[in-house]
Amino acid sequence: MHPQPPAESVSAPQEEIAAPAASPGAGPLLALIASNILLAFGPLFVRLADTGPVASAFWRISLAVPVLFAIAAWRGRGWLGEVPRLWPILMVSGIAFAADLAAWHLGILKTFMANATLFGNSTTLFFPIYGFIVLRAWPSRAQAAALAMAMVGAALLLGRSAQLSADNILGDLLCLLAGLLYTVYFILMARVRERLDAVPALALSSLMSAAPLLIFAILLGERIWPGDWTPLIALALCSQILGQSLIIYALHHVSPLVVGIALLTQPVVGGVTGWLLFGERLGVLDLIGALLVAAALVLVRRGPALAK
Repeated sequence: MHPQPPAESVSAPQEEIAAPAASPGAGPLLALIASNILLAFGPLFVRLADTGPVASAFWRISLAVPVLFAIAAWRGRGWLGEVPRLWPILMVSGIAFAADLAAWHLGILKTFMANATLFGNSTTLFFPIYGFIVLRAWPSRAQAAALAMAMVGAALLLGRSAQLSADNILGDLLCLLAGLLYTVYFILMARVRERLDAVPALALSSLMSAAPLLIFAILLGERIWPGDWTPLIALALCSQILGQSLIIYALHHVSPLVVGIALLTQPVVGGVTGWLLFGERLGVLDLIGALLVAAALVLVRRGPALAK
């Protein structure tokens, strides 16, 4: 997720920037894929952190906010004039993201890493549906085939969870709730991106997420102050500063369908990480599922532009 996003003018007319580009270049798609690879390591750092799961989400946000604001200020301050009119949306998006992280981080400790990334990114289905119904961004045949292929791949990656549902049900449900909240966050942030560049948009929304997470962690009686800062710094860097910055950047340039399919790279990376570090089994069906997701990404990129 390291390609530098091009500067965007906050003064551009809204009608010119309200919808993602119909035929994005390789840059936004590469940024989207890179962001999801980075975000897939989030569950690993949550497991390694010696704080509570919601407290780790608080530190993910709190450590990232000063860096994001510093980057936003370094790139210019023209975006400040847009803040008052966007403040209500930014506040709701921040609260939605805080609730998403709280549910997801709690679920991560109660299910497999691959399950946590897959259910937590059920946005892969919900966000394209929003695009179809609300934005009228209907898929071409090739893109519809890509979505179907990705769904089959996701179903295969879920095989282990189905076999152990009695053990994983609470964690899976928490991660599914996180996926719904993540969809709300995406919808709201897509609206914010009509007026703001990615970094200031993310900085302001993240600022709204910190306090709710801290309050929830305290109410749960979690350990707040860490003994080892390394996993939390890595979590803030990979998941918030880099991962979220790139995905919020891509929201303005690709359709909800492309965003949804790209999210499925997270369970693929999460499954491999769980296999290598925690001995979580990967079978033939998991590998076939991963290949189907990869093929879907190629197919949706080659398909014609979405009808608006």
